[in-house]
Amino acid sequence: MPKLQPGDPAPQFSLPDQDGKTVSLGDFKGQKVIVYFYPRDDTPGCTKEACQFNENLSRFQQAKVPVVGISADSAASHVKFRNKYGLQFPLLTDSSRNVMEEFGAYGQKMMYGKPTTGVIRSTFLIGGDGNVEKAWYSVKADGHAAKVLEELK
Repeated sequence: MPKLQPGDPAPQFSLPDQDGKTVSLGDFKGQKVIVYFYPRDDTPGCTKEACQFNENLSRFQQAKVPVVGISADSAASHVKFRNKYGLQFPLLTDSSRNVMEEFGAYGQKMMYGKPTTGVIRSTFLIGGDGNVEKAWYSVKADGHAAKVLEELK
């Protein structure tokens, strides 16, 4: 799947959140939104990334930019992950990995020097017009939320 570039229309999606409520990209029409894809709930890198987005959530809220996390984990897994770390933003379930694929956030990647297929840790800043403003692929979990905040300034 080709990587999305600034100016590309973001793929539309409707996915269930941790509480079973459907969240769609269209819900954010007219405002920017951060959509980030991560491999798995409650693993070291994913926890660090989620907690750093959460620690900076008030700064994202001041910028009027909601944050949404997406993985293939179940709603039950998301609820446990959210409760364990006090996460205050929605976690969506993409069990088919179709949305990840459309965003170029699932596919071939290198892990410990070997090619594998899986979730490519990626983040997208999507504008109020539904177009990608910035795409980060293969991000390092630690410090990523701060880089995203820099982009919003």
